[in-house]
Amino acid sequence: MPTEPERAAAAPTEPVPTDSAPTEPAPTDSLPRQLARTRRLTLGAPAQPAVGAGGRTVLFLRGRTGDDPVTCLWALDAGSGEERLLADPAALGADRPEDELPEAERIRRERARVHARGITAYATDAAGRLAAFALGGELWLADTATGGVRRVPTATEVYDPRPDPAGRWIAYVGGGALRVVGADGGEDRALAEPEHAEVRYGVPDHVAAESMHRTRAHWWSPDGTRLLAARVDERPLSRLHLADPADPARPPRVIRYPLAGTDNAEVTLWLLGLDGGRTEVRWDRAGYEYLTAAGWDGHGPYAAVQSRDQRTVLTLAVDPADGATRVLAERRDEHWVELVPGLPVRTAAGALVDAADDAGSGDGGSGDGGSGDGSGDGGTRYLTVDGEPVTPPGLQLRSVLGTDGERVLFTASDEPTETHLWSWEKASGAVRLSDEPGVHTGVRRDGTLVHTARTPGAPTGRTTVHRDGGHPARTLASHAETPVLTARPELLRLGPRELRAALFLPAGHRPGDGPLPVLLDPYGGPALHKVTAAPHWWDLTSQWFADQGFAVLAVDGRGTPGRGPRWEKSVFADIADPVLADQVEALHAAAALRPGLLDLDRVAIRGWSFGGFLAALAVLRRPDVFHAAVAGAAPTEHRLYDTHWKERFLGHPDEHPERYDAASLLPDAPGLRRPLLLIQGLADDNVLPAHALRLSAALLAAGRPHEFLPLVGAGHSPSDEAVAEHLLHHQLAFLRRSLGIA
Repeated sequence: MPTEPERAAAAPTEPVPTDSAPTEPAPTDSLPRQLARTRRLTLGAPAQPAVGAGGRTVLFLRGRTGDDPVTCLWALDAGSGEERLLADPAALGADRPEDELPEAERIRRERARVHARGITAYATDAAGRLAAFALGGELWLADTATGGVRRVPTATEVYDPRPDPAGRWIAYVGGGALRVVGADGGEDRALAEPEHAEVRYGVPDHVAAESMHRTRAHWWSPDGTRLLAARVDERPLSRLHLADPADPARPPRVIRYPLAGTDNAEVTLWLLGLDGGRTEVRWDRAGYEYLTAAGWDGHGPYAAVQSRDQRTVLTLAVDPADGATRVLAERRDEHWVELVPGLPVRTAAGALVDAADDAGSGDGGSGDGGSGDGSGDGGTRYLTVDGEPVTPPGLQLRSVLGTDGERVLFTASDEPTETHLWSWEKASGAVRLSDEPGVHTGVRRDGTLVHTARTPGAPTGRTTVHRDGGHPARTLASHAETPVLTARPELLRLGPRELRAALFLPAGHRPGDGPLPVLLDPYGGPALHKVTAAPHWWDLTSQWFADQGFAVLAVDGRGTPGRGPRWEKSVFADIADPVLADQVEALHAAAALRPGLLDLDRVAIRGWSFGGFLAALAVLRRPDVFHAAVAGAAPTEHRLYDTHWKERFLGHPDEHPERYDAASLLPDAPGLRRPLLLIQGLADDNVLPAHALRLSAALLAAGRPHEFLPLVGAGHSPSDEAVAEHLLHHQLAFLRRSLGIA
């Protein structure tokens, strides 16, 4: 067995050519096989870039090829464009299979939709010189300047390791405790240990990770002597059991889950010193039980908290001496306060960066009020600095990516099919940094911008590095495979709401070829829009179904992001009728726009998660329009979903039971008269298997034939290659059979 120095030497640090072309697919690949084998074309693409101090070095993660699931840590010299491989899990001998990972890491990957293995996350000191990462529950450190990599022995398995700003200490979570260890491997000790088996420090609670964009729960002070850390007590949560029916000898997995209307985990914040000091952060937790964000910058620790009804969010300054808090900002909304990723944050001078919604005027059911561009009566989500809006009306804030001195980097949309990269500073105002239609994001530090663009010409993404001062741009090489087919969507605006839609037709289809059976392929709900100017894996899937002889229509209806706060919140109190009505409206508008193209006597719909709910809803409530449905991982009974997500739209079930009853699919079961295929992962801890099982039981009790496909061992997104590949073929066979297609 190699020694630690031998393992470090096994990780090559020599320059790596950066002109590598994308990996070509295997000659016999079909799209379902390629998507399964490449984890939806994410393998081999650069991810999670971070800029070191001075802007001279860019760190990032990437696999060696487009089908290698083991991700490595790399460094790019922004001046020369030279890449170096810093850490390769295979060379270090430290990679572990998914089923051998620590529980906390397995849950993090599932919630973050991480499809790779190896180094899936890392953190650095303030200079970017020392990078820490976990491999197989062990702590590893990489010197990004010399390329040296070493394992640091720890007292427990390691989750979410983070160096202090000076790189002297590494904080990590192990055994439910928040611990620190010296970068030299000495003085490993717990700063906070769990008082009960269901108490954890330094790990986000379920709703924070799933619904609030908060994926971390400990933050260093700038001087590296203290940490701000969350304590999560899950004892108030419901106790649920996920069993594996394929292995009856295996005990069920017990999970704590905040079902809508029940108690949340008790989340508190603590100031923890390396000297053993411990101080609780105090705020009105009875009135504001959700911790939505926290951090510690040069102006002190801070936090954002939200009321249970989600109509109020407070941003708090925390006194590091005694844990007392004072209100820096307050946001209110009559429906809910939308949490924008990356907020709140402060500039170097201490200006508070946040968001504000102006919902506009008019009836929520009328969408943009006829403006068609997401502005006007759709309202605007503004970027604010010290409480003042600094972006123009009609530009919808999507996320804040960080601050660089007094400059704010953010993404925003003035057309919902495009998300652009923007910068704001007082002298220049808001400036758009991206040009091509598509979806853009980035990171900036010390005059170096890393810009990732997904555009029609770069379907798997293109990442470039730009330095101020006239330096040439550099490109991070991508080894992601070229898709085996090309998506050819026609972007449309349909009906009086100008619903954004994408129409996919079979390759070689000509206007005189006759009407085609129709497949609606939406997500259709909050948090995700499928219709964009940039190809995504789901566009390739839609095109694949089209190439099997369908006209495929993807529609973003009310509630989807990017068209303003009033558009998003038009589904408040009713997550069923508006979204279904928009699918019907778009279908009929598309048929009128393309006479003779769509066969309205053969219309199917498929979807996953909320899209699965929408698909089942469609055949249950509008069988006059929809003739078959595939519903994957569909939330059918919304009281079985979590508090923060579901109560945002429907309120507390004890206060508004009628809203939950109206959105439940179970009472509709006796009315099913169209073919319905239910698909459900039996290890899904997001949309629990009970959703599909209860609907299936209700259908059987009512004597309504249907099909049910259980996925053994699968979570919310099936990751097994064979299952993922054949799942699309199974759906295709069901749709052809149900619509009478030869």
